[in-house]
This record gives sequence, structure tokens and C-alpha cells, in this order.
Amino acid sequence: MASTPPALKRSDSSIAESMPDALKQSRYHMKRCFAKYIEKGRRIMKLHHLMDEMERVIDDKVERNRVLEGVLGYILCSTQEAVVIPPHVAFSIRPNPGFWEFVKVSSEDLSVESITVTDYLKFKETLYDEKWASDENSLEVDFGAVNFTVPLMTLSSSIGNGLSFVSKFTTSKLSGRLESAQPLVDYLLSLNHSGEKLMINETLNNVSKLQMALIVADVYLSALPNNTPYLNFDLRLKEWGFEKGWGETAERVKDTMRSLSEVLQAPDPLNMEKFFSRIPTVFNVVIFSPHGYFGQSNVLGLPDTGGQVVYILDQVKALEDELLQRIKQQGLAVKPQIVVVTRLIPDAKGTKCNQELEEIIGTKHSHILRVPFRTEKGVLNQWVSRFDIYPYLERYAKDATAKILDHMDGKPDLVIGNYTDGNLVASLVANKLGITQGTIAHALEKTKYEDSDLKWKELDPKYHFSCQFLADTISMNASDFVIASTFQEIAGSKERPGQYESHTAFTLPGLCRVVSGINVFDPKFNIAAPGADQTVYFPYTEKQARFTTFNSAIEELLYSREDNNEHIGYLADKKKPIIFSMARFDTVKNITGLTEWYGQNQRLRNLVNLVIVGGFFDPSKSKDREEMAEIKKMHSLIEKYQLKGQIRWIAAQTDRQRNGELYRYIADTKGAFVQPALYEAFGLTVIEAMNCGLPTFATNQGGPAEIIVDGVSGFHIDPNHGEESSNKIADFFEMCKKDANHWNKFSAAGLQRINECYTWKIYANKVLNMGNIYNFWRQLNKDQKQAKQRYLQMFYSLLFRTLVKKVPIPNEEAEQPAPKPSAKPPPQPTPSTKRSQSRLQRLFGRG
Repeated sequence: MASTPPALKRSDSSIAESMPDALKQSRYHMKRCFAKYIEKGRRIMKLHHLMDEMERVIDDKVERNRVLEGVLGYILCSTQEAVVIPPHVAFSIRPNPGFWEFVKVSSEDLSVESITVTDYLKFKETLYDEKWASDENSLEVDFGAVNFTVPLMTLSSSIGNGLSFVSKFTTSKLSGRLESAQPLVDYLLSLNHSGEKLMINETLNNVSKLQMALIVADVYLSALPNNTPYLNFDLRLKEWGFEKGWGETAERVKDTMRSLSEVLQAPDPLNMEKFFSRIPTVFNVVIFSPHGYFGQSNVLGLPDTGGQVVYILDQVKALEDELLQRIKQQGLAVKPQIVVVTRLIPDAKGTKCNQELEEIIGTKHSHILRVPFRTEKGVLNQWVSRFDIYPYLERYAKDATAKILDHMDGKPDLVIGNYTDGNLVASLVANKLGITQGTIAHALEKTKYEDSDLKWKELDPKYHFSCQFLADTISMNASDFVIASTFQEIAGSKERPGQYESHTAFTLPGLCRVVSGINVFDPKFNIAAPGADQTVYFPYTEKQARFTTFNSAIEELLYSREDNNEHIGYLADKKKPIIFSMARFDTVKNITGLTEWYGQNQRLRNLVNLVIVGGFFDPSKSKDREEMAEIKKMHSLIEKYQLKGQIRWIAAQTDRQRNGELYRYIADTKGAFVQPALYEAFGLTVIEAMNCGLPTFATNQGGPAEIIVDGVSGFHIDPNHGEESSNKIADFFEMCKKDANHWNKFSAAGLQRINECYTWKIYANKVLNMGNIYNFWRQLNKDQKQAKQRYLQMFYSLLFRTLVKKVPIPNEEAEQPAPKPSAKPPPQPTPSTKRSQSRLQRLFGRG
């Protein structure tokens, strides 16, 4: 039987030790309670089920509160779920983010037994596939077993601070004896660009030689004027063993060398981070995003095409700007390259998705490179859902690698994946090319559908979750670093696990039991929040920059009394401020919830108008059942609360520039933005609104709770308590009427918060620092990396590939055959083509 894997840490005070006494203190009630739990037989109970049953058993509120005030209440409130298999109830308890414990309680005598994660998962499996659960040879997957040499963080509060932890650990590893720093010297010796040496050459092949040369160089550089160009003294430095890459001026070179001297003599984490941020490591970046229609225009709103496209295009511009600045400061004359690799779709629906290469607008050296999906029959013409994409990815990775090597005339320095498909392709390519890999999940589907792992057989025909969950687990483990937007994305909150944390341990009954999938205490996890494009989303006060061409259109959009296919409803009192929300009409976005809060709160209705942007007006135009239901509900709420004259409902908008001006126009009315989601992983609209100077009220469930400091840079609202939330908004606007500066105070504080923490420049700086330091980290831990890669390769080949074969490939009549050989003699390969061919032969074998 497997022991509890390292990923499932125990808190200092063991639940198994404290629970027996806690149960004894309320033995009478607990005996009745557990009898109630097992009354309905085998089942999974969530926390609210446990509490509801307890409420029925202990109907006296005072007595119930007494029971819940002590240790027992703490344990029950920390329970994520319980599995009932009479006479036992097994509890999955999470006292803090990242920490899990499992116990089994007998309903007969209330005895408590600590159990392993394997035992707990078997309990769950018994409900769905008892024969497989009891099979001693069922496949058990334990990625923690090959993480034995990786140092782990220990505090929940440290989760997501991987870069800082790696710097500290690297510092300790390089400290002590002189030879301890030799791995750093070896790493510096390996640095080059297109075969040209950077930083140092073989003259400085050990620590003592490098230290001595740094002292000599420091004396020499100190005698030069600070702004002396590197080219004026490069030959002198070369004599001592130094190559270019230290800096563009004497001052910059000297400062970088002093950082390295301190790292070698008395390393500390801050100097380590500073030095690695200056190393010329990353020049060429590949970003994978295969699914959907990836383009710069006319794609938003097409299937599987939304925020990820916007994120990546903004990300590329920020990364290129940061790379250009760094390369200049390093004193190098190198042109960086960033390539977004996506799918070429012949049936492009009026977009440029059938164009192989496209320059990215607003950049100098960045492109979209499109590679088609291919099958045995040839190129696939049609769009494929992100849930059905798996049969194409392995071949796609091979084809994309060939295109990348040709386009870049060499290997990239860093690959970054996006979503399940992009991350899996990035893992395959990074492994083949031996390069550093970053992972961005955007959204892990496992947390969106309750018990979707247990119900995988039921859901697989539609979603192929078995492929998706295992692909995500492979990518997380293969990646050198993970980029998350918030702490909650990784490890959730006190109440609920994070998206990544949900992959700590899970089971797909009948397929495999993952006892250790990913460990959120792994230092690969980092938080780098995206920003909003500040050329589009900027403060309403910047009058000269505003897009005044939209003024009349926005005036009509907000205030015209006519109903048409773009807006319905009207605002009778144009002098009132506007509260504004913009989102998809999904239940989780809670737009109808906000409308109901507004309808029920007469005080709020007297103070402000409500503007909603999202969805269609005609539910029949939607293909999504959930959206159709929300649209119908919206119409009924407008009727129920008689909101005509106080609400404007605007159909979903895709013009980013006009949306930016819409935020500012509402700021002109001294209004506010409201984001009422039941849960929001990040909250890009919150960032956009705050960038434009709009005071913002946002859900306390998810990322916005981290973006906004409540009562300082905006306000948190509880989506589960609408009356309280609507009163909070009303209180703000009443205060604004009394104090003219109140609105300005929160507008300015929101902007300050954004500029300090949530800009693309901050993001790009963090990501490139990750690329630099994790490149060294993977060299330090190469033996462990290789061991894990072998485990991943076996898992991929023996299980994942088998699952992929079961995903149907559409029978497309219009599929394009593979290109036929030309009748005329083929042209002779260019040197670049020859290089690419030889590279591919080395990577994938001949033929």
C-alpha cells in the first residue's frame, strides 16, 4: 500500500489526534449525526451537506453553535468532502491551503483512524467501480516519488513565491567552500548566442580564476567614466577572459560584475536575483496556443476564442519591449524573436487563420506562426473543439518544431505553453529540444465540473476529461516553472482549494489513481499577474489621449431611447452616475444576480443607473443552454422589478478601443464598475476598469480579492449576500454626495494599486527573470529532471497515448491531401533548410 506522498502535508496539530476528543465532547449529538450521515447509504457529501444534516439533528441553534465553536467545528469547517460507506465516513480535511489530512470515523463507536491518500481515494472509487478499487494491481501514479531531491516550501503563505525560494536555495547551495560555486561558473561558460560566447570564456574556468579576474576588471573599470561605451574597452576585458553581455557602459558592466563578485564571495538571495536578471539567457521565445481561432482581428467570439488571445497578444508586446531593453543594457546587438505558434485553419471563417506567418501589430520582431493539424488523410480544414484536440497534438508538436527551427534559424531559449493543449505541446517540444519550459493554465477544467474526475466515464464522450486531466498533470510536472495570475489560482483560499491544488491527488476510477499529481509547495509555482493594455485602458483624466471618435457612438449606446439589436432599455435620468458590469452571461458571472440586487435595493436605484454589457437579447441566438437561461432570467428580472428607465442592457462588445472609452465615459459620470461573479479566477475586467480610473466593487471569491485592497483601492463584495453587497455600493454613492472628493480618492487609489502591482511591464520583468533563473535551476537539478522525465515519458506512452486513440477524429470530406511531389526537380536546399533538416534528423530520427 502506498504511503502518504510528500505533497499531502500534515499540519503541526494532527486532525487524527485531536478529532477523537472533539467527538467525545459532543458524543450524544455526534452519534445521532453520524447515524444520519450513513442513513442514506453510500454517497459523497460536501461541506454544505454535512452542515445541513447536522442542522436537522441539532435543531437548537444555541446548542449547535456550541458544538461548532470548538475543535470539532474547526475540523468540520475544514472538511472539503466526506465519503460515506457504512458504517464508516471518510473525511478529506484541509486545515490550510496545500495541507491535507484524511481520517476514517466509525459511526458505531466514533473511533477515528488516520488513513493514507490511497485509502481515501479507494473509498471514493468504491462508489463508482468497486471491483477496480479493490484490485491490488490498479494503476497508481505518484509523481512525488520522483521529486525526492527537490526542496519544497513549508508555509501556505509561501506558495507562489517560487522565484524567491529558488534564489534562497541556490544561494545556500553555492555557499561555503570555493568549489561550491563551480556549477555557476560552468553555467556561465555555457552561455552563447548563435555560437558566439557570452559573459566568460575558458580562460576563467574555475571560481578562483573568475574571482581574481573580477577584481582586476573592477579596478580597471573604476578608472573609466561611467558612460564609457563597452566597445571602447571590450578588447581589454577579453584579454582577461570576459566576453560581451555584461553591459553597454562601464558603469553597467562594473555593477553586474560586482553583483557576481558578491554572489561568489558571500551570496545572498537579493544579489542572486539581481545577477540572474542581468544574464543574457533569453533571446528567442516560443509561445504555444493551438486551439481556437488565434488572430489579431475578427476572431473574438468565435468558438474557443476569447481572453486567452488578448492575453497572449498583450503578453508578446510586453515581453518584446522588456527583451529589447535588456539586450540593449547588456551591450548586445541581437534582435530578439517571439513566435506565437498556433493552428493554421484552412476554413478560416473570414479571419487570417489560414495565413502561415503574420506580423504582430505593435511589435518589431514578433510573429504568429500557424501550423496545420494533420492526419493520415492530410491537412484538417475545419475548426476542432478544444475538448477534441488531443489526437492531433503529438504530430503537431513535431511539425511545429520543424517550422520553429526554420523560422528562428535555431532553437528557442524558452517555450511557454497556454491551456491544456498548448502546455502539452510545449512539454513535448521542450523535452525534444532540451530547453526551459513555462506553463500557463488560464483555466483548469477539472475545478469547473464537480466530481468530474470520478464521473470521467460519464463525461468523456463529450469532454474527454480523461485526456485533459492527465495532459494537465503531465505538463505541470514536465514544466520548469508555472505562471499563475493569483495565489488563489494555485492554492485557493481557506475555504476552497485552488485550480492547481485540485490536481494534488485525484482518481479516474477504472483508469488510474493519482496519489501525488502536483505539489503546490513546489518552487516551480510563481505569481505574475497580467495587466491591461495601457494604450487602450488608461485614466479618464488623460483627455488628450482619449478616443473622441467614439463619443457620439457611446452617447447613443448609453442614452438612446430606441431598442435595437445592440441595446435595450433606457436611462431616464442622465444626471445619475452609472454602475456598470461587463461579462459573459454564464451563471458564475452572476450578472443576473447584480440585476436582482439592484432591483431589490430602492436606495441604490435612487442613487445610480445600471448598465449591463453582455450576451444576446434573444435567447434563441445562443447555442449555450446556460447562457439561454440567464438571458431569459434577465428579461424576467427587468419585468419583475420594473427597471425600465433605470437599466440599459447592451449586447456583448468586442471592440477593445470602444470598450476602453466606455469605461472612461462612465468614469465621467462619477460611476463605478461592479464585478459580482460567484467565482472569478483572475478578473481582467477589474484591471481594465481600475486602469481607467473607475472605482471598483468586485467579488471576494477568487482573484479580485487579491487585486483590490478592500476599503483602500476599491471594495470587496460577497456574491452570496446580495443585500449586504448592494448596500455597500449604495453607501459609497451616498458618501460621494456628501463628500465630493470621496469618489476621486478611490479612483486615484485604484490607479495606484494597478501601477504598483498589475502592469504588463511588471509581468514581463517577472517572466523573463523566471526564464533566466529556472534555466540555471534545471542545470542544478538535471539528474532529478531526467529521472522525472523518464517517468513522464512512460506515463505518456503507456497511458495517455492509449486514451488519445479513443478520441474520435471527424470524418471531414474536405480534408486536404498532403502536398504531392512536384513534377519538376525540387530546388536545392538552402543552408538554412539543410541545418533544419539535420536538426530534425537528430531530434526525431531519419525518415
